[in-house]
Amino acid sequence: MHPGVIAAATPDKPAVIMAGSDEIITYRRLDEESNRLAHLLRGAGLRRGDHIAFMLPNHPLFLAVAWAAHRSGLYYTAISSRLLTEELAYIVDNCGARVFVSSADLAGVATSITEATPGVELRLMLDGVAEGFTSYEEAVAGMPVTPIADESQGADMLYSSGTTGRPKGVKPSLPRAPLTEPGMLYRLIEGLFKPDADSVYLSPAPLYHAAPLRYCMTFQRLGATVVVMERFDPERYLALVERHGVTHTQLVPAMFGKLLKLPEETRKAYDLSSLRCAIHAAAPCPVPVKEQMIDWWGPIVHEYYAGTEGNGFLYTDSHDWLAHPGTVGRSLLGTVHICDEAGDELPVGERGLVYFDSGIRFEYHGDPGKTRSVQDPRGRGWTTLGDIGRLDADGFLYLTDRLSYMIISGGVNIYPQEAENVLSVHPKVADVAVFGVPDEEMGEQVKAVVQPMPMAEAGPGLEAELIAYCRSRLAAYKCPRSVDFRAELPRHATGKLYKRLLRDEYWPADG
Repeated sequence: MHPGVIAAATPDKPAVIMAGSDEIITYRRLDEESNRLAHLLRGAGLRRGDHIAFMLPNHPLFLAVAWAAHRSGLYYTAISSRLLTEELAYIVDNCGARVFVSSADLAGVATSITEATPGVELRLMLDGVAEGFTSYEEAVAGMPVTPIADESQGADMLYSSGTTGRPKGVKPSLPRAPLTEPGMLYRLIEGLFKPDADSVYLSPAPLYHAAPLRYCMTFQRLGATVVVMERFDPERYLALVERHGVTHTQLVPAMFGKLLKLPEETRKAYDLSSLRCAIHAAAPCPVPVKEQMIDWWGPIVHEYYAGTEGNGFLYTDSHDWLAHPGTVGRSLLGTVHICDEAGDELPVGERGLVYFDSGIRFEYHGDPGKTRSVQDPRGRGWTTLGDIGRLDADGFLYLTDRLSYMIISGGVNIYPQEAENVLSVHPKVADVAVFGVPDEEMGEQVKAVVQPMPMAEAGPGLEAELIAYCRSRLAAYKCPRSVDFRAELPRHATGKLYKRLLRDEYWPADG
């Protein structure tokens, strides 16, 4: 289904509730707003396979913009509202957007890319206007609220978060199925998490990220209500679950950590009994953190491992995870292979590069070299996301780290995620990153950068305490030899750590 079908049956049902303002977008309005913009895009000359881009905060009409493009057979690129001029201009230009949509509160950066994005023919701004932009509201006001005549399914073309180098656009093939026919993600969500039209889905993350965008749109295909947080706050999150009777939600491990560090009396103050399914992905979850979440919320915690590329999907429920602590699941889409650098398969239990054999093809837009780099060197059609991991005898995958973050010290491979997982549960650690820094004798040494709770704790005493804490739980060579402190670590709003930005500070420009 899609919003038009839902609107015909239950027009006044909330499709979106904004958590901060309580503004409600009904299914009737979601349908009409998306139709108006679809007509505007057709009038501007965009046809199936063309491209739009939008940079918005978690705005009430964010999903209407996405649905307009999706119903028009277009590629649409949702862009982080935290980007600065250079990276924003790169994405808008690289994706080939003919239309760019933003909002007045982002006008400063939105207007700064005009000269660098000559391919954009129409610039629309919500909630105000700025130089070079047309008022979104005025532009769509006279457009029909009925569907365009040639509706067809579009697809998102989203960019990697840029944790290593330039962000890269993942370009899938446009679906050929009718708009009313759901795709693979719909079937996975329906089969694993059992949502229905009465479900309430709480989305605490930025909608421009792949999982929040795709899951919100999928829940709307079901006719569910989506509650959107403008920004994550742990206690506010608990209050929203109680207030709206939330049944389903998706978080990232960093949010789990913040929830667990609330005072016990705060955690117990809210009724979470409506919650049937808490999904997490996007970043590694330390075993103790997940154990505590399952102990608190019960066996309703579900985990999956997948990427924007859509080339694989692994899944585990709480019961399987408790039997295989630390796993990210078993494959539900094709076969997982663990290979060495030459592409040879490794035995069960050995660490190597994780490849997916799913038959799904994708490309990094405009970057054939990057596309080739993630393909199986032996030409078997397998692809990788660049993660290191191992399989157990039952086929469960355990991720070790990203290949690009592996530390080689004295010829020994060290995976920094192990130390990060240990340090992240220390009561004085709010956030942590571990990576390699130059060492004349060993090549690299292990460094930790920590955001303490509170910053006043920072100093030699805490550094020694954290190193000792890590060494009491891991082999000494895997532990940091030094710890630096920061008031905040550079994280993507979805929880993904921009480790490259930290690491680059410690390496020469050509390092």
